[in-house]
Amino acid sequence: MSARNKRRRAIGDMFPGMPDVLAKRPPKAEDGEHEARTLDEAIARSFVILDEALATYPIVGTYWLSSGGNDSAIVGHLLRGRYDAVLHVNTGTGIPETTQYVRDVAKAWGDTLHELHPKNSYADLVLGRVIASTGPNAGKRAVWKGFPGPAGHKVMYRHLKDEPLMRFRKGIVGDQGRTRKVIYLGGMRWAETDRRFRNAEAIDQDGAIVWVSPLVHWTDAHMSEYRARHRCQKDHEHAEHRLCFDGALPLNEVTEHLHMSGECLCLAYAKPGEPEEIEYFYPHAAAPMRELEREAEAAGIKACRWGQKPPGEKQTAAAGRLCSSCVAIPGQDDLIDQWRDSGLITPEQHAAFTREAS
Repeated sequence: MSARNKRRRAIGDMFPGMPDVLAKRPPKAEDGEHEARTLDEAIARSFVILDEALATYPIVGTYWLSSGGNDSAIVGHLLRGRYDAVLHVNTGTGIPETTQYVRDVAKAWGDTLHELHPKNSYADLVLGRVIASTGPNAGKRAVWKGFPGPAGHKVMYRHLKDEPLMRFRKGIVGDQGRTRKVIYLGGMRWAETDRRFRNAEAIDQDGAIVWVSPLVHWTDAHMSEYRARHRCQKDHEHAEHRLCFDGALPLNEVTEHLHMSGECLCLAYAKPGEPEEIEYFYPHAAAPMRELEREAEAAGIKACRWGQKPPGEKQTAAAGRLCSSCVAIPGQDDLIDQWRDSGLITPEQHAAFTREAS
């Protein structure tokens, strides 16, 4: 186990009803935040976090950011009735089944869904068609060209995710950001990644947006126990998204295949073989990217391969606030091996994936 994982992992195995806590205090944890809690105590703390944000700021709207991922689902399930609407950023690069899952869950729960779309498309960014509108290069140069690696992630995040959310916020508060603010409910947790361990906060006010992470203190064991408690476990033919009964925790089937929501496939932080993994399970989602590869190559763009680090790139950039799957996930590097060993793919398919990733 790496030093990073030892620092973040829970103190010990956790059985239902037992308290759990990260082995080390996160740098931005408030006094009393880093303590062992049972799942019910962790839930109670989540409600307090939202109450504190509502009491501290002049909030005019509370919105659940539904990515289609597992952590996001728990946020929405836990706080049903406490948010005004659901926001889903349809980046235009994602797996359609994930967006449909978000739509289906919002409909089943009777929630208002705002499906947000970026002003500039991923294809236009890759092909260098988006010209800078501010700064010294305004009107002169493209903000980016080619498929992104880590150095391009900040640009992709800003255009595909951040811009739609900022535009929605402006539509709610206008120019009254000092006296009117919105809450965005996300699923960030200290236990997710090393970056989240260092930087995540329960309440993080940024201009007119108050980012609230009600699960920030939950360990992986808390998450597992919550899923076991609320997701249908019966041995029967499940309803779509496992919404088998009123109050069931939904499941996005995409996460069972890819271990991520798949709402954004910019692949700036792609793991080896990740494009092939996506293409195996969701060829219709990969097809536009393969076509874009051909367009980029025909245009003479050097970084013309989806999910591969551009030639010569050395710079790295931090993943965005909403990009938990854009960093290495401990224990998932050997995902293709697990598929082979469990019979999901043949040894020949495993060899093909490994060969193309190398």
